Amino acid sequence: MSSCQNHKHCINDALESAHKICIDRKLRLTVLREQVLRLIWQSHQPLGAYDLLDMLANESSRRVAPPTVYRALEFLLDVGLIHRINSLNAYIGCPSPSTEHPSYFLICTQCKMASECNSSDLSLHIESLGKEQGFMIQKQWLEVLGLCQECQEDNQKENNEKPSSEIKPS
Repeated sequence: MSSCQNHKHCINDALESAHKICIDRKLRLTVLREQVLRLIWQSHQPLGAYDLLDMLANESSRRVAPPTVYRALEFLLDVGLIHRINSLNAYIGCPSPSTEHPSYFLICTQCKMASECNSSDLSLHIESLGKEQGFMIQKQWLEVLGLCQECQEDNQKENNEKPSSEIKPS
């Protein structure tokens, strides 16, 4: 899972990349789009649109309507600055927005942290499977659900602290 201990560094890098990409592509990174991107990068947990709405309301005295947030998210997705995690109906920052790439995510079902992984071997295997089926792949993403190392350790500690009569065999 994410080894980032300084989200401010992640936020600054993401905003710097966003500004550069928007300048290069002659796109407009509005104040709201930048705010949404900053909020998404505040942690490595995927955020839903309504989570973002609540966070924006806490940051500003101005009420933002849901369609406005969805338009900002759509822009950030189209530019490649964020990814949508379909299984959670949520969004997460993209650490490599300057290159189009398949998205593979490891998502912890307990703490909801998500980590984007890159695997050229997996990409090639998926492309090979597509070719075998006569299928032209246009876009790839994969979401793998499980438990991160920290949650596994927390669960193990919790099980070790329970009296043996409470521990059920798996």
